[in-house]
Amino acid sequence: MYLFYFILVIALCCVMMTPSVMKQVKDHIPFFEEFCKKTQAGGDACENLVGYSAVYRVCFGMACFFALFCLLTLKVNNSKSCRAYIHNGFWFFKLLLLGTMCSGAFFIPDQETFLKVWRYVGAGGSFLFICIQLLLIVQFAHKWNKNWTAGTVRNKLWYASLSLVTLIMYSVAVGGLALMAVFYTQWDDCMDNKILLGVHGGLCVLISLVAISPCVQNRQPHSGLLQSGLISCYVTYLTFSALTSKPEKKVLDEHGKNVTICAPDFGQDLHRDENMVTWLGTLLLIVCISYSCLTSTTRSSSDALQSRYGAPELEVARCCFCFGPDGEDTEEQQNVKKGPRVIYDEKKGTVYSYSYFHFVFFLASLYVMMTLTSWFHYENATIKTFFSGWSVFWVKMASCWMCVLLYLQTLVAPLCCPSRQFSV
Repeated sequence: MYLFYFILVIALCCVMMTPSVMKQVKDHIPFFEEFCKKTQAGGDACENLVGYSAVYRVCFGMACFFALFCLLTLKVNNSKSCRAYIHNGFWFFKLLLLGTMCSGAFFIPDQETFLKVWRYVGAGGSFLFICIQLLLIVQFAHKWNKNWTAGTVRNKLWYASLSLVTLIMYSVAVGGLALMAVFYTQWDDCMDNKILLGVHGGLCVLISLVAISPCVQNRQPHSGLLQSGLISCYVTYLTFSALTSKPEKKVLDEHGKNVTICAPDFGQDLHRDENMVTWLGTLLLIVCISYSCLTSTTRSSSDALQSRYGAPELEVARCCFCFGPDGEDTEEQQNVKKGPRVIYDEKKGTVYSYSYFHFVFFLASLYVMMTLTSWFHYENATIKTFFSGWSVFWVKMASCWMCVLLYLQTLVAPLCCPSRQFSV
């Protein structure tokens, strides 16, 4: 239900960022101009109800909604408490509260100061949301390698699985960088793209060498090329995503026509239906953010963020290791296998942190707000332009470098602090 509310607000923000929507509303809804004048919504066309400022206000209401429930559910350890009932029920009243908060944000005085301050708050929250996702990716890589390495003790075929997956990931990373070098660079131009691809290729080599270096292996025997291969694939993806987000670079050819360079030209077929491409990209954005919110609040993700894993001898190797509990079934679980199996019954306590759940959705609200409004190039942002721009490019670049630093930190930290115990 919380995810449903979240998607409803995102859909409303997407509508507000669509220029053609307000024109359709003005043409087909009677007395619309009179309504705009009486409510002081920005003249005859209700300018304050569309564009980046409207998205800021709506997301402010949604962020306040999740922040309120984050505070209400602090230290809730029992699903039978009254605050737990607030978290798990009263859905209609919560919907009314969310609508009231989103609507009330349009009546905040001194809108210019509010939008300016809220923009920096949104940037900070979005940065934290990205950090959480990158941490989960790095910890996922370590858990994957640790689980499959544990399987080699009982079955040597797991070595083949590790080698095959590692080879595939490095092939994808190398092939992706090579294809980007072909399509996003030219022999006598595109120096910035060449430097970018060279730096990121060097980072992939660096993390691979550090992962298998003797000093790291002595402290972390489970460190290997599987983790670095996965991080290299993610670096390659972020590099590709950043290059596609760069504004087009046009020059005059020998015939005096504007031509786009430093970007692939696949013809006009891919650009015939811009609306389809835009809405497919928007749908993908909603799905990815929703998945990130839900997976970031599970018990396993909470353990991963705190680097808490089961002992290596208790690891049971499985292909889909991320969907099952660590270790063998307990005696209590084995006794109930014949009947209905209930694992998450919250009989002795909550399975996940209610407060942290709402905190992640609070950060996701800020991330959606900044993404839909093209981060710091918000003035001319529309639903068709939030995928591209220099702000988007640098956010993706920063995410790429941060991911590499976080992974290197998990490798180097045990060397710098030998007295501490690290679980990766």
